[in-house]
Amino acid sequence: MNTLLTNDLDIAKVREEFPILSRQVHGKPLVFLDNGASSQMPRSVQERIRLYHSNEHANVHRGVHYLSQTATDSYEKARVTVQNFIHAKHEEEIIWTSGTTDAINTVAASLAQFYFKEGDEILLTEMEHHANIVSWQIHAVSKGVKIKVIPVLDNGELDLDAFENLLTDKVKLVSLVHISNVLGTVNPVKFVIDRAHEKGIPVLVDGAQSTPHSKIDVQHLDCDFFVFSAHKMYGPTGVGVLYGKKEWLSKMPPVRGGGDMIMEVSFEKTTYNELPYKFEAGTPNISGAIGLGAAIEFIQSIGLEKMAAHEHDLLVYATSIIEPMQGISILGTAKEKASIISLIMDEIHPHDVGTILDMEGIAVRAGHHCAQPLMTRFGIPATSRASFAVYNTKEEIDALVQGLLKVQQIFA
Repeated sequence: MNTLLTNDLDIAKVREEFPILSRQVHGKPLVFLDNGASSQMPRSVQERIRLYHSNEHANVHRGVHYLSQTATDSYEKARVTVQNFIHAKHEEEIIWTSGTTDAINTVAASLAQFYFKEGDEILLTEMEHHANIVSWQIHAVSKGVKIKVIPVLDNGELDLDAFENLLTDKVKLVSLVHISNVLGTVNPVKFVIDRAHEKGIPVLVDGAQSTPHSKIDVQHLDCDFFVFSAHKMYGPTGVGVLYGKKEWLSKMPPVRGGGDMIMEVSFEKTTYNELPYKFEAGTPNISGAIGLGAAIEFIQSIGLEKMAAHEHDLLVYATSIIEPMQGISILGTAKEKASIISLIMDEIHPHDVGTILDMEGIAVRAGHHCAQPLMTRFGIPATSRASFAVYNTKEEIDALVQGLLKVQQIFA
């Protein structure tokens, strides 16, 4: 049986689309298991970005000449591609950002101007990425807003009873991660959104880890804001998306001034542009947006359901082998879990684990994963994290296991 054929998905053929996977590291075949940080980019996305730079490069929205019109058409076509991918109701609800972090900061800075007041509360979770903590802290300090935190249970799931108790009339926003980048926990965001909306509280969902691996329907979720990055879903770095309901974006003030976000400017008064341009000051990452559109087309060419099924198979396979290993524990055992495994090896620091695995050509992430409060919750400094993508194989998991055994031998 060909182990590279799973769920009617020819992984060998998929891997051919990623030239970097054929290279060697330290004389060993590259095993790339750091997809939670940034996935690799397929040839089709690289070629689309190259085509823009070699054949279409010009600024958008500002020129009547052919290249500017061509670039603008490609740029705006990518916006529609994103709209359809996450099932947004309106094209103008898709705001280009530099990534998930920038998107959260944009919402936080805008809401701080007109929405939050002293004594209000923002509800986060204990498993948030720093981007979904610090962005709110900056404005909470100046506005006299308190941050409350939904605790995490020992298995890595949210304490929903605590959430219900924390969801008081003082809460003016809930902001939570869809999938934890450490635990792999898939949070019940629909439940959280419905409960919050019963009290008229808006919800922001950090979809950085969920968008590459699961179908997103923002209208079904009914979230008020949804944010994600291109570089975690086979696209380029430096570009991401802020989705916001039109009724929210329309009343939110911009947080950056400059070209393209204005209608008229005088020294006495400025009239802002319409959505989505009100939030897109200056020359954008044009090739990045076009690259994200191409990345979505790549995902659609394979089928998100097939990709998710393959990645789930990898998670189950890896867990079944690693879980019984002596001296190794897995952090995060939620019932609903994505293709992320965070490892703790007895008396061996994750940085040492990552360094030794690297010498075997295996790329994992070692550290606190921008989630220090979660590390504090579990009383650990860091973990070694393996995160899977569509091009990974069971053979690569076998290589990871052999690498972990070698780590144990070295420290025995």
